Amino acid sequence: MKQILGQSPQITHILRTIPMIAASDASVLIYGETGTGKELLAHALHAESRRHDKPLVTINCAALTSEGVEADLFGRCDSEGNIEYRGRLLAADSGTVFLDEVDSLPLSVQAKVLRFLEAGECQLQGSHKLHLADVRILAASSINLQTAVTEGKFRADLFYRLQVVPITMPPLRERREDISLLLRHFGNEFAGNNAVVRYPKVTEHCLQTYAWPGNVREVLNFCQRMALLYPGKALHLEDLPPEMLPEAAASEHVFTLPPTGIKLAQVELDLIEQALEMAAGNRSRAARLLGISRDTLLYRMQKYSLEP
Repeated sequence: MKQILGQSPQITHILRTIPMIAASDASVLIYGETGTGKELLAHALHAESRRHDKPLVTINCAALTSEGVEADLFGRCDSEGNIEYRGRLLAADSGTVFLDEVDSLPLSVQAKVLRFLEAGECQLQGSHKLHLADVRILAASSINLQTAVTEGKFRADLFYRLQVVPITMPPLRERREDISLLLRHFGNEFAGNNAVVRYPKVTEHCLQTYAWPGNVREVLNFCQRMALLYPGKALHLEDLPPEMLPEAAASEHVFTLPPTGIKLAQVELDLIEQALEMAAGNRSRAARLLGISRDTLLYRMQKYSLEP
């Protein structure tokens, strides 16, 4: 099983709470943008639970067809009442079900899913008999389900039954201190028998300031592509995809000197103050934003009489 990677406070907190949440059978609703690792978290919760040796059944609710969704989830019986197909919920008996993109569940089956969560009851198509299954439910959504409830697109009772324990997987842009760790990890993973792709400071700084809209999944795909195209090479800005380059870096020079000239000391002071503001006073983070060491930052702060 792939692990959740990160040393940021957000990820550290999630990793610390996984054993506590996993020990319970309470339903968990995982929020997060695409690529943030919602399914990884579901796997981690199952692996730490008492059900770890039982099946984890993942159901992508967005991929369920509207015609066969009930039979797919709950199963189907023949005309004599014999089970013809065990639905995926019954197949997960004693294990865990992960309802990915749960917001895509059709309203027509949400009441039956609610009943399953409350009593473990499955009514198979073609049968009036109720079948029971002992299953723990984990769910995930990339949208705000409370808003979907307000808009009448999701049942309020099902929402509250799912959200016993809500967890939010943060987007990568909110934990930039993890980007270098992810680049190293996936770089080593995809290097194979080749030397690992290297990132000079200016390139690494560029990647740390990129928004990564696809989050961790985008980092993984990027590292795989770089390992294939530039094995063992030091990556420079010109090697990066254009969309990853800041507007200034995409031009010939990172900074264009105006004809009137500049006061270099004033520019340096201004950048240091901006970095400290962006990092909320965290000197290590501000140093990373500037592409310098923490000691160099402290030296330059003293140079400009900034509060150490």
